[in-house]
Amino acid sequence: MVIGRLADAVTRGVGDVASSVTDVFDPTLRLGVTGLSRAGKTVFITSLVANLIDRGRMPGFSAGSRIETAFLQPQPDDTVPRFDYESHLAALTSRTPHWPDGTRAVSELRLSLKVRPAGMLAGLRGTRTVHLDIVDYPGEWLLDLGLMDKTYDAWSAAALARLSSWNAGDYAAAMQTIDPTAKLIETEAQTLARAYTAALHAARLAGAYDLTPGRFLLPGELEGSPALTFAPLPPGDAPRGSLRREMERRFEAYKSQVVRPFFRDHFARLDRQVVLLDVLGALRRGPRALEEMRAAMTDILTAFRPGAIGWLLSLLGARRVDRLLFAATKADHLHHTQHARLTALTEAMVRDAKSRADFAGAQTKAISMAALRATVEEMREHQGHDLPVVRGRLMGTDGTPGREAALYPGEMPADPAHVLTRARQGAESWLDGEYDLMEFAPAPLTLRPGEGPPHIRLDRAAEFLLSDRL
Repeated sequence: MVIGRLADAVTRGVGDVASSVTDVFDPTLRLGVTGLSRAGKTVFITSLVANLIDRGRMPGFSAGSRIETAFLQPQPDDTVPRFDYESHLAALTSRTPHWPDGTRAVSELRLSLKVRPAGMLAGLRGTRTVHLDIVDYPGEWLLDLGLMDKTYDAWSAAALARLSSWNAGDYAAAMQTIDPTAKLIETEAQTLARAYTAALHAARLAGAYDLTPGRFLLPGELEGSPALTFAPLPPGDAPRGSLRREMERRFEAYKSQVVRPFFRDHFARLDRQVVLLDVLGALRRGPRALEEMRAAMTDILTAFRPGAIGWLLSLLGARRVDRLLFAATKADHLHHTQHARLTALTEAMVRDAKSRADFAGAQTKAISMAALRATVEEMREHQGHDLPVVRGRLMGTDGTPGREAALYPGEMPADPAHVLTRARQGAESWLDGEYDLMEFAPAPLTLRPGEGPPHIRLDRAAEFLLSDRL
């Protein structure tokens, strides 16, 4: 196994060096976009690309004035599905707009930018092409990187405890029907795997975030494979050929054949990373959900290898995430007067991981944003006071646009510690009531020539992630 890893590393290193030499002539920036379910990854990528092609709504993106043109090209990775930009943009800009389908597997898109040089020697140099390779992948898969250092028994104990705390599904009942020490019967393994998968889905609906293996929630092309046909079991004897022994073997196979290749082929090759957080959704679900998101994001961010590297190491194929953006999405669900508080809460939630990244030499930033603005802001009088509200079309229970409504979601906490401390203490509810946060449908758009979709602070995200390399 060690020899195999070394050979794999050598082979990958040769490919990385060849790629780096090519990058000297046509620089490439690989941007990873991730976040847990419903964080808005698909909308973020679609709106970012549209607004880089038509930059009329990007005043905060300083490099935008030097981009002569931006156009899509075939991606360099032929074995990775292409991000379906055209279909997603059509969904957001049609006469009856709707949210596009979410991320279910790795996908990639290449946007090439022709850029005029800046500085004192700008007149002596012509335009150059910079390739932006955007890699979209589910945050649920990133949670699996934490499994690499765990044994089957350690993972099982943690998984069973988490399901018990969320009262999720009937997995405990399913375990009572089998004998883990008996000879493996494949149908029993499949039954347990299905019951565990159903319990994970139930826990996620209840507000849990730290759920592994991530591929059980988003299986992609592995659905139904033996690599996804295992489940946690309490510690005990594991005779040769028994169900427990096979469950342990498949868990190890999942780590070596699914998790490690994902890290090697996609995650470890990134230069910049965006982590999208639906902080408002977690806040609405209550203290336990907010603490689950904080803990899950801390685990996810320990998997990054942040830090600055010198130009020589970069030329030899070394890649590290040198800029990391934490973005609280759906800021359009709040009046702008509360955006600073949303940003402060986001910063507090990722403080530990952010400090480690800063110490390693990476640049980090937290913002609140909306990749596609779905609401408008208003001030309405209520009991003799002006109330800041947002107005838009609510999402129906069936996922279709419903009635239009003006909403005051409640006041965001002035001190993030007030909610984070209560969340860490395991409180069941907020002291001052629940946050009335609703889901909004995309609004019909009328885009003028040269303008991308409306947004909140997407230009600031692009400024942090891209401008220094353009």
